[in-house]
Amino acid sequence: MASDAHVHPQDLLELFPGAEEERRRFRVPCAASAWNREEFEAQERLAKKAEQDGVAPMALCFAVHPQLAASSSAAGSANSAGSTGSDTAALIRTSLEALETLAAENRITAVGETGFDLYNEAFRGTEAVQEELFRRHLETALEKDLPLVLHVRRAMHKIFAYAAELRRLRAVVFHSYPGTLSEGGSLLKRGINAYFSFGNAILLNHKAAMAACARLPPERLLTETDAPYQGRRGEPYSHWADLPLIIRAAAALRHEAGSPAADPAELEEAVDGNFKRVYG
Repeated sequence: MASDAHVHPQDLLELFPGAEEERRRFRVPCAASAWNREEFEAQERLAKKAEQDGVAPMALCFAVHPQLAASSSAAGSANSAGSTGSDTAALIRTSLEALETLAAENRITAVGETGFDLYNEAFRGTEAVQEELFRRHLETALEKDLPLVLHVRRAMHKIFAYAAELRRLRAVVFHSYPGTLSEGGSLLKRGINAYFSFGNAILLNHKAAMAACARLPPERLLTETDAPYQGRRGEPYSHWADLPLIIRAAAALRHEAGSPAADPAELEEAVDGNFKRVYG
């Protein structure tokens, strides 16, 4: 089974207690996203056990999710988070401190998911906080030579504004790639070592995602479930078992477009090689 470039194993476990055993049985290497210390340490225990048993490696990622800034009470400076007395501001401050500690101790494989979420008015109202959080994450990734995993909704223009800094990173992973084929090509032309991850969006008739998945170079593709948060049509949650469906759908799109890696087995091999290049 293919690798999973973006997933939330602890949240998945709360819904499906046997999820980790299933991942190990299917031998799915994954990149696990966490935004607080408790979630990270739970996933770190899973990763260590998998490493000891020699199956299904788990890359550990950490960042303050941009959606956390959507609370209006957190609209102060991320550097002084907590000064408003809000729970959200305190969570941001604590998570940023955890990021610095975990990065200094070399316990994370990547910084993310971070980025910008300007999906609605509430999120757009905290753009300044998201910007400050992103800068902090970017600085950590550059300082520790770590990949950066991006969450971007209606905000690709923000990413292009940071092209010079992103070009200096080891790798930039676009989780559930939200851009167009043209934007993906432009990022690569700017010298950004970008990888584009696709999940159930290509099964849900998202035209831009389908076009990008069909034509981007195979050495730039990743697959993901975003489990449990990106369910297929009629399904409330996503799961490891979605990966073969995603691979087959991506291969079919590439076959129709006349692109390389249009056979499912060939595409899975390419995707797994990309995963190893990014996450080790």
